[in-house]
Amino acid sequence: MTVSGIWTQNQAGWQLREPERFSDEATLHKLIEETPEMLPLAGAPALLMLGSEVSLGSGYADLVGVESSGRPVIIEIKLAKSPEARRAVVAQILAYAANLHGMTREQLEYRFISELKRRGHESIVDAMRSLQEEAFEDEEFNAALDEHLREGRFRLVFVLDDVPTQLRTLVAYLEHVTDKLIIDLVAVHSFDVEGTTVVLPQPVVPERHEVTVEEKRRGKSSTVYQGSERFEQSISQAPSESQESLTLMLEWARELEEKGWAQLTTSEGKGAKRFTLRPLLVGENVGLVTIWNDGGAYLGFWQSVFKKNAPAYIKRIEELAGCKIGQGNTIPNVNDELLKVLTEAYKHTASRA
Repeated sequence: MTVSGIWTQNQAGWQLREPERFSDEATLHKLIEETPEMLPLAGAPALLMLGSEVSLGSGYADLVGVESSGRPVIIEIKLAKSPEARRAVVAQILAYAANLHGMTREQLEYRFISELKRRGHESIVDAMRSLQEEAFEDEEFNAALDEHLREGRFRLVFVLDDVPTQLRTLVAYLEHVTDKLIIDLVAVHSFDVEGTTVVLPQPVVPERHEVTVEEKRRGKSSTVYQGSERFEQSISQAPSESQESLTLMLEWARELEEKGWAQLTTSEGKGAKRFTLRPLLVGENVGLVTIWNDGGAYLGFWQSVFKKNAPAYIKRIEELAGCKIGQGNTIPNVNDELLKVLTEAYKHTASRA
């Protein structure tokens, strides 16, 4: 098993250095508030912090901000030793999101106008413009912020010094049952390396439920094979009119694997001529798409994985696919242009691994 962290060399060889515990929650809070750009958020959005200890309903959200896409962001910071880090923090952050839901852009801006002016900005869009290096569309950002507030489409971020298993399980479930929330789990470790403080923030990816959904479609029992050989063998069992499309998608998936952008696994359903080929993201057990040999050739999409890892590619892929990217929905036809954009999406996710 590969262990990530800070490795240092001494006379005994290379050693994995143990992280130092944050002295208190306030220290971790201050670190994130002052340097939000260190957070490895899915999609790598520019993040504008609006306020700290923000009163929302009957509680106070640790940090509230907005990302460059116009999506509001709520950040909760806990130390793993806190009992709230396991389950209560989920209820807290959902309560804050419920309080933001339905708020107008003007109401949101009014709440933070003093802080914005203290930084020399007249509005949220003015502050966001200062973070952007490329051209920034004011009207597009405002329209997106309005829509996200109205629809309750938020990014929820949990920052901890270590992520308890219970929290991973709850986050996996939330990601499975809703398409309106992007949820990031971030573990932040601090190290003392020869008198220098080194901070290592790492995204934590819980075992999500796309696999369960897929297993239900395949049947109650299936056999999983590493690689794509079994899937290649299954193509001869497909209807003749589907074999060319299946071969095209197989070759595409193998090219991803050859370039180190995906890992391939094949599943064979019991009692049925049903096979799936999954190009998994590097180091994870989820993929952007699944290839089906199930009485025909199909390509399935996983919305939550796209939103988490390659949101910038969703619009173009939906245009080429002729449908919305859903949670496991499939299309029967693929073309070279669609596969080209999917290749770019996989390459993007691999570059961030």
